[in-house]
Amino acid sequence: MSELPELVLEPLPAVDLRHVLMLTDDTGIAQHAAFGTRDLHHGYCTDDNARALIAAVMAMQLHIDGYAPGEDSRSQPRTLLVALQRYLAFLNYAFNPQTGRFRNFMGFDRRWREEVGSQDSHARALWGLGVSVTVGKADVVTDLAERLFRRALPAMEHFDALRPWAYAILGIGEFLKARPDEEVEQHARSLGRRLLTVWRENATGDWPWWEDRLTWANAKPPHALLELGDRLNSEEMVSAGLTALRWVLEVQTAENGHLSIIGNAGWYVRGEARAKSDQQPIEAKALVQACLSAARVSRDEFWTRQAVRCFEWFLGRNDLGIPLYNSETGGCHDGLQRDRVNDNQGAESTLAYVLSVLEMHRYRQQRREQLSPTERQSAKRG
Repeated sequence: MSELPELVLEPLPAVDLRHVLMLTDDTGIAQHAAFGTRDLHHGYCTDDNARALIAAVMAMQLHIDGYAPGEDSRSQPRTLLVALQRYLAFLNYAFNPQTGRFRNFMGFDRRWREEVGSQDSHARALWGLGVSVTVGKADVVTDLAERLFRRALPAMEHFDALRPWAYAILGIGEFLKARPDEEVEQHARSLGRRLLTVWRENATGDWPWWEDRLTWANAKPPHALLELGDRLNSEEMVSAGLTALRWVLEVQTAENGHLSIIGNAGWYVRGEARAKSDQQPIEAKALVQACLSAARVSRDEFWTRQAVRCFEWFLGRNDLGIPLYNSETGGCHDGLQRDRVNDNQGAESTLAYVLSVLEMHRYRQQRREQLSPTERQSAKRG
């Protein structure tokens, strides 16, 4: 097999967890921030603790393996282990064995605001747990993550939305790298068949998509098809994933070539004008992840170039020419408004930036593993 195409972004940003750790207390990561300070009025959610778990596990792995630049002290992996155990503990507490579902929203008083969370939050938790089982370096992480994953997986058979299917497929794919299991694999095949069936029923030449609207994290369904199709050697899944991803990139490309994300204030409904206000970092992150997946599957350098272009949205290559990443705090602003950035730097946005950086480091790590020892040493010096 040909080697992975090079990811050209120099220098590759350091993994900056300052703001993530500032948002974190002994319960977990807080949802929101007032400007650059943790806002306790809104409490916590499973969605963000699942994202934070992925970030902490990936960062710990990169530090241990010596790939991530930035703070390089012996205490860093221990700091990350404490943080990720807090996020994992949150998910453990969020899971309700009576319903087989995760709760999502918790107040600062540590009281749950609901008995059953959203399908998205449940599937994101599975994704975080799947990554933890594969990437986690300590039994105290992997053992609990595996138990929670297995207990929460059956609920997915009753879910009916695209993005939860996609998150779960990605989580299962990660889980299977460390724990091959035919029963778990069957869940992925079932969800993949549903995703592909909806694609067949709705995708057309001028609108190659699952639904009549584009909303948030649009790159997740194609990302899931790419990963599952590659594992199952399904040309149809891979082709659908590449077609949908290429189209959603085209739809969100401005005339001068920068990423112009579909806005949260109205989204993009087929046949109507595309919203531009309140562009969300979660979309840029999803595109970075999906493009790197496409590069792994297709070995086409087009996709690494697209990943860099999407990442540069955080750095100011966007409609306003204003960075969303805040180098003073390590946080990321909550969105791009019509004439300014959102002043707040909450967990979802900050983790979108951090996870994008981590995914690029992870990609480079995988690429270097393909090189000879001499080539690998030269790449590290470069």
